Amino acid sequence: MSPARFTIKTAAPGDCHLADFIHWLNKSQRLQLDSYAAVHRWSVQNPEAFWHACLDFTGIETDAPANARTLKPGQRIWLDQWFPEHQLNYAGNLLRFRDDKTALIFSDEHNNRQSLSYAELYQQVSQLQRWLLAQGVIAGDRVAGFAANRIETVIAMLASASIGAIWSSCSPDFGVGGILDRFTQIEPTVLFAVSSHCYAGRINRHQAVLEKLMAGLPSLRQVVLLPDLYEAGADDPVGHSDVVHWRDALAGELATEMTFAALPFAHPLFIMYSSGTTGVPKCIVHSAGGTLLQHRKEHHLHLNLQRNDVLFYFTTCGWMMWNWLVSGLASGATLVLYDGSPFHPKPSILFDLAEDTGVTIFGTSAKYLSAAEKAGVQPQQTHALPHLHTLLSTGSPLNAEGFDYVYQQVKGDISLQSISGGTDIISCFVLGSPLLPVYRGEIQCAGLGMDVKVYNQAGKPVSQEKGELVCQQSFPSMPTGFWQDPEHEKYQAAYFARFDNIWTHGDYAEQTAHGGWIIYGRSDTVLNPGGVRIGTAEIYRQVEQLAQVLESVAVGQEWEGDVRIVLFVRLQADATLDDELIGTIKLCIRNGASPRHVPAVIRQVTDIPRTLNGKIAEIAVRETLHGRPVNNRDALANPDALKEFEA
Repeated sequence: MSPARFTIKTAAPGDCHLADFIHWLNKSQRLQLDSYAAVHRWSVQNPEAFWHACLDFTGIETDAPANARTLKPGQRIWLDQWFPEHQLNYAGNLLRFRDDKTALIFSDEHNNRQSLSYAELYQQVSQLQRWLLAQGVIAGDRVAGFAANRIETVIAMLASASIGAIWSSCSPDFGVGGILDRFTQIEPTVLFAVSSHCYAGRINRHQAVLEKLMAGLPSLRQVVLLPDLYEAGADDPVGHSDVVHWRDALAGELATEMTFAALPFAHPLFIMYSSGTTGVPKCIVHSAGGTLLQHRKEHHLHLNLQRNDVLFYFTTCGWMMWNWLVSGLASGATLVLYDGSPFHPKPSILFDLAEDTGVTIFGTSAKYLSAAEKAGVQPQQTHALPHLHTLLSTGSPLNAEGFDYVYQQVKGDISLQSISGGTDIISCFVLGSPLLPVYRGEIQCAGLGMDVKVYNQAGKPVSQEKGELVCQQSFPSMPTGFWQDPEHEKYQAAYFARFDNIWTHGDYAEQTAHGGWIIYGRSDTVLNPGGVRIGTAEIYRQVEQLAQVLESVAVGQEWEGDVRIVLFVRLQADATLDDELIGTIKLCIRNGASPRHVPAVIRQVTDIPRTLNGKIAEIAVRETLHGRPVNNRDALANPDALKEFEA
């Protein structure tokens, strides 16, 4: 039986960038592309022509000699060089609009509300750029953010990028050890920091953290304190004369024009981090050109982001979706930034914000949608959201019931785009399209220019069969490498060890009969009872339908020469894991999946460990269950939660 196909609003003729792009390609390239499948097929069969066309059509401003090459092939695909003779500036492309239209809106739990126009944003970036230059910051220097999702953080990143400095950020919920594990590797010269932040009604002071960061980062020349929104007049970190307040860093004269450094396409822009659950976090270097081009492709063609859109994504500055969100400035849209808990002071706060600010594109995680449903959030009945036309979901697989919740309780005519990629590529492998239908439980399509396949264990491409998600060709937003990995040894081991010269992403996936995609979880946490490979998301989908279950984690435990599935559940406050509920869980899994999926053991826990990016730490649970050490507990947001799994 085919999954349900939802009726959605489609972009009107002349108002769909992707349709216009296909028409433009057909005319300029003398093609006859008549569907999304056809244009995707052309894009991977003609990658140089596609990426050059994408650069032109999305309006990216670059400098290049006549007949500049699009691709300089390397001996291996990770050595390919895209647009090797082009120069650009990421910040310059994001600050092309300089009018009175609202660029940024900030809000938090306390209903602090700030906004900035494109003209004001340009001026403040210009002032901060001047201050950074006065501190001797140059292209290639690292500038770090211990930062909340605020307007000042965006300004700091753009000012750094305008010079060619490399931006790297962690959110303030990271512990000192987790931050130092990351920042000591890259040796930042300037740190932008919040002295406090609020989450779930609790104000967290960071003076002691900042003291330890300054002591542990001898490379720092200056620390800039962002305005304190919660306890005005709080003391600066003690004994440091190199601490500057935000207002003083922006105290320079207004400049009518700002200089944007013209830099190679592959010049480093961002350093992102792996989760760090298997060792010290890897420092993933992303280029200015590759990031900008990929984000412009995804925003302009896949999302159909327009200048009149209001784009919101619930994220922190430690997740790549923050970088993805900020790139929306290149479209001239209004971006909404939120800092705090998505359920405080009430479960509907994000939809309250969407209603107040006129959000047209609402981005969040699959976990949030599941939790909102269990909390009884029903925006279709309680909120006026006439302009909301698209909902984005990522972070973990969105199950079929999550699709039902969106269409039944959020908005019936919305375009639901489940998307999947990651920090590794700072973008998506599979995502949405305004030209395609939405099928229940499926991601709509592979990204244009992304030669994505599913490989079986023999390394052969398969369809309608589960296997490893791979990409067979290079693409501009592949990392330029890992920091301090000059021979690319760690880089190769991370992505190219499984299949020769093929990017292996680490997702367990399937391509459907419609050309859509399903992600079943991480391939390194695939369960293998009796030799049958089971993705953990297959179990979570069934278990988390039950009203009593808030969330769960499933791992494989070595047992009597085989592997048995052990399931841990976190329940609603008024629920207890008794024999009746255990039976209900097992029956739900048996009927919804298969007898092979039914756990051998089910246990109740009060908390489930997560990475600093909010993802369930399945490997940490598995290792703890076997009495093996967890390599890097500082990579967990709540390492104490592991104590419940030790027995």
